[in-house]
Amino acid sequence: MSHIVLSNVRKTYTLGSTTITALDDVSLAIDEGEFVVVLGPSGSGKTTLLNIMGGLESPDSGTVAVGGKDIARLRSAQLTRYRRQGVGFVFQFFNLLPTLTAEENVALAAEMSNGNGHDPRAMLARVGLGARVEHYPGQLSGGQQQRVAVARALAKSPMLVLADEPTGSLDVETGIDVLKVMRALNRETGQTFVLVTHNSAIAAIGDRVIRMGSGNVQTITENPTPYDPEDIDW
Repeated sequence: MSHIVLSNVRKTYTLGSTTITALDDVSLAIDEGEFVVVLGPSGSGKTTLLNIMGGLESPDSGTVAVGGKDIARLRSAQLTRYRRQGVGFVFQFFNLLPTLTAEENVALAAEMSNGNGHDPRAMLARVGLGARVEHYPGQLSGGQQQRVAVARALAKSPMLVLADEPTGSLDVETGIDVLKVMRALNRETGQTFVLVTHNSAIAAIGDRVIRMGSGNVQTITENPTPYDPEDIDW
């Protein structure tokens, strides 16, 4: 069953007298529970694609159906509710609130779930940070902060998790650890994950790989035997 269906999506930006086409008539479908890797170089449109799926940006034209609802047609209040309750975001830069502990950062997201959220301490334990719940972001390593960000994204029990270059600011070993956590949680929860990266090695962990270039989907490749993150040939 397709969870996300984009049809003829177009997105442009205007910089001075120049019009930049970020997405050019993009159509694709992502099934419920899939772990999809969107691969492409800088400027290929992959982050714009992710932002449109997450309701952070609206397309100029086309439809963006998530769970059967066209989010491109939602009113502002409805779109805010979709982002707060339906989508978990994991960014390259962790975006944790520095004055809150790990538990408090996760609890803040769980409170947005309309009663469907997970216990913050339990979520932190699932990402290997059960002993760090009272630590502030400044007391955690980069990898630990990203694990908090993953726990935060999942704490509100979203139907969709979007990760934009989640290992981009981490060393290889720490990046592998974070990917292991994300892949394991995808398999345990059945939630749909879409991960954007420019690192072709990471593509091996996805159920499918969508390659972007110049605002277009160039190829979509099935991966019947996804690698475990620790087996990636970095």
